[in-house]
Amino acid sequence: MNAVYNILVCDDDRDIVSALEIYLTSEGYGVFRAYDGLEALDAVKEHEIHLILMDVMMPGLDGIRTTARLRETTNIPIILLTAKSEDTDKILGLNIGADDYVTKPFNPVEVLARVKSQLRRYTTLGGRSRPAGEDSAVFTNGGITIDDGAKTVTVDGEKVALTPIEYNILLLLLKHPGRVFSTGQIYERVWNDPSLGSENTVAVHIRHLREKIEIQPADPRYIKVVWGLGYKMEKM
Repeated sequence: MNAVYNILVCDDDRDIVSALEIYLTSEGYGVFRAYDGLEALDAVKEHEIHLILMDVMMPGLDGIRTTARLRETTNIPIILLTAKSEDTDKILGLNIGADDYVTKPFNPVEVLARVKSQLRRYTTLGGRSRPAGEDSAVFTNGGITIDDGAKTVTVDGEKVALTPIEYNILLLLLKHPGRVFSTGQIYERVWNDPSLGSENTVAVHIRHLREKIEIQPADPRYIKVVWGLGYKMEKM
């Protein structure tokens, strides 16, 4: 089943690329290699890639700038590979569109779990498959509508393109208007991982989401922060 999913592994350390290829192919994924950002951009143009594992620190076009370039044309999941000392780069990467990150030295089990989680969100949002007989669910609040069967979002009648993470955050809040979710609760429900140290990650994705659905992101109408508690969808 996994063989239909192609993973691009981009890192200037060839040993890391080879190691990740072994782990991924053992799970049935197709793997493409790249050793710098330019090779990664070419691979995405030439092949059907479903997810990218990309190092931050690479010579030439680094992972941050490559992610920014990719986000101009695609919403495929990007997981950054970062060193523990690169906390600033982690936040910067999330700011410009990365979906998640794994810290080196990484645990192969953790990498595979994050890959599976991101692919599940991406393929579900892309409408690749849905259980037979599953009813379409439509959720509306004010001018926002999510058709969770078709995986579409409209704001004031206009379609809005969201990443899988943004979609799932919005769906969680929209299904429970007026309810406050802490950043930890949002992270655990959307990422399906423990929420330790998740505050910045959630805040970055919510900021991106506001920029897409709010007329004035700095003064949001829909997604409100409840200081010291979390976020909520203002009930309209």
